[in-house]
Amino acid sequence: MIKAGIIGGAGYTGLELIRLLLMHPEVEISVVTSRRYKGKPISDVNPHLEPFIELEYEDVDTKEIADRSDIVFVAVPHGSAMDYVPGLMAKGTRVIDLSADYRLKKEEYERIYKREHKDKDKERRKSVYGLTELHPEVADADLVANPGCYPTGAILAVAPLVKGVVGQSATMVSQVIFDAKSGISGAGVEPSETSHFPNLAENIIPYQVTMHRHVAEMRMELGEKVSFTPHVIPAIRGILTTAHVFLADGAEPQNNEIERIYKQFYEGKRFIRLRKGIPSLSAVRGTNFCDIWFEREEKSNRIVVISAIDNLVKGGSGQAIQNMNVMFGLNEGEGLWFPGLVP
Repeated sequence: MIKAGIIGGAGYTGLELIRLLLMHPEVEISVVTSRRYKGKPISDVNPHLEPFIELEYEDVDTKEIADRSDIVFVAVPHGSAMDYVPGLMAKGTRVIDLSADYRLKKEEYERIYKREHKDKDKERRKSVYGLTELHPEVADADLVANPGCYPTGAILAVAPLVKGVVGQSATMVSQVIFDAKSGISGAGVEPSETSHFPNLAENIIPYQVTMHRHVAEMRMELGEKVSFTPHVIPAIRGILTTAHVFLADGAEPQNNEIERIYKQFYEGKRFIRLRKGIPSLSAVRGTNFCDIWFEREEKSNRIVVISAIDNLVKGGSGQAIQNMNVMFGLNEGEGLWFPGLVP
């Protein structure tokens, strides 16, 4: 059995890790930390987990967590993961970081997150970006930087068109504009002005409309031809991303050619579902799937691509477990292969 530790087990991503790992046939949860709830049974704090887990929340040092774990999921706020990762890796423990601390180059991270990156080890910072559909090198990684939720839905939506397949011009796309709508759980467990019910109910709130920090991940994977505007909607889970893909001069793919590109690019990728109709959040709720649909606009250079994910699963904890499966040579879908919660 793989012994898995969770640092930060009281937030939404930590709780989702617990829920999913409890059903994983090859994993035993070894330790879950929370300073706020130290000493309290996890199922007392989170009744939905009773009677599936008997552990208490702990507040123990990094060395002890590493000694008790084969892999550790670090589910703490941005800026805090770098306090744990060096110590874990020094003990030979493999790590999946769900924060942004190891996703970007040092200079880019400090520019966007407005804080110094305290981990000075350049080799350790060569983490693998944990989008397994694009980065099979996850299998050999000791440190995986789990992608952000918005970038997951956005990158997967257009990667086949931007990155290309055999027989496709690498310059087919000139610009991509993402418009994403997210459920409020993406804002985390602590309430804010945009997540306060009277402000969000019967409303859609755009925010950080030209400077959201997740755009750096999108550009890292897709190039500088990317723009992005996020919105919060009065839903708990899910991200629906609409991508407006503008073709370069001379590119004239029709729907059947676009379909060939997507099928070839995602061949064998179990958690990508190419849909015949527009994706819905309910179809992916609670799952690790990314549903994708596209249509070429007639007499235009625009392709519309729409993706749907559950931000807490494929956009967070489920993707982290998918990465773990690949890192340990397990079936990629182990512990994650189940349908959505409909309605």
